[in-house]
Amino acid sequence: MKQAHIGLASGLDPAAEAKRPVGTIAELWRYPVKSMLGGTVSEIMVTERGVLGDRAWALRDQRTGRIVSAKRVADLLQFRATYEVEPTLASPGLVRIETPDGDTIYAGQENASARISRILGRPVCLENSARPDEKTSIDRDTVFGDVPVSQMKPHWTPETMPDHFQLKGGTFLEIGAVFLLASGSVEHLRGLQGGTALIDRRRFRPNFYIDTGPAGGRFVEDDWLGRSLTVGDSVVLGEFEPTLWCVGSTLAQEELPRDPRILRAIARAHQGCLGVYGSVVSSGLVRVGDPVVLAGPSQSHVGRVPPSPKQPLTELGNC
Repeated sequence: MKQAHIGLASGLDPAAEAKRPVGTIAELWRYPVKSMLGGTVSEIMVTERGVLGDRAWALRDQRTGRIVSAKRVADLLQFRATYEVEPTLASPGLVRIETPDGDTIYAGQENASARISRILGRPVCLENSARPDEKTSIDRDTVFGDVPVSQMKPHWTPETMPDHFQLKGGTFLEIGAVFLLASGSVEHLRGLQGGTALIDRRRFRPNFYIDTGPAGGRFVEDDWLGRSLTVGDSVVLGEFEPTLWCVGSTLAQEELPRDPRILRAIARAHQGCLGVYGSVVSSGLVRVGDPVVLAGPSQSHVGRVPPSPKQPLTELGNC
């Protein structure tokens, strides 16, 4: 009672005392077509469904009806999708796809699906309307590269794994509306791995890449579990969950070669988790350079291995 009285008398707000700056927005990424390369933008609109225009399109395997992912079709990372006309709340914009051989395809063109199918060597359909229950096919033998399944999740076995992962209902997103990655965590992983692997933030496909300064010997996002982040003037993100990684983090893209050492390092150091998925509590505009402020009571995750993600076996990402 005495401590509460002193706090009120001094004008201190207990909630305000729990807030602290954790960094600034270094990069904002958007991926118009699921599992293709995307690009950076100077500002993005964040809605309750996530980043406007992110994973707005996806390829559907016409043989299985499932969404195609780089988890199984690594050649998708040889395509790049960007917006030639920006999306708005009232318009989907225009997506330009650069193919591996340097040609251009526009999403929505009559022959877009046929051209992509010829390049991939499988029948696919480019779609921008997600069904309520979307799945992506996986290869049980390769989804975690050469890392044993039991090292990623002790109660998993190759025999009991399904042949798919579940997507977030009614979207082409995996698990959460947005994916956040701290620069300090990438630096920390690089140090733990020993510096022989090319560990680059692009491999993890963040929406928000946050400059958090030096790592301080920890995975920064562990501090955010059970708390919320305010980004810029109005956007609030919360309900963070550790992101369990798969072979997608090891695949070749641009000048980065395929490198299985990356997933081995994540599995060994942090139970296979890097970065966090989150939900959008409050929407708005986010710009590069915006401050990021952490709020809420500390969960004392610093220096600890993160709790296992709540998602079932059929959900992980981030492609």
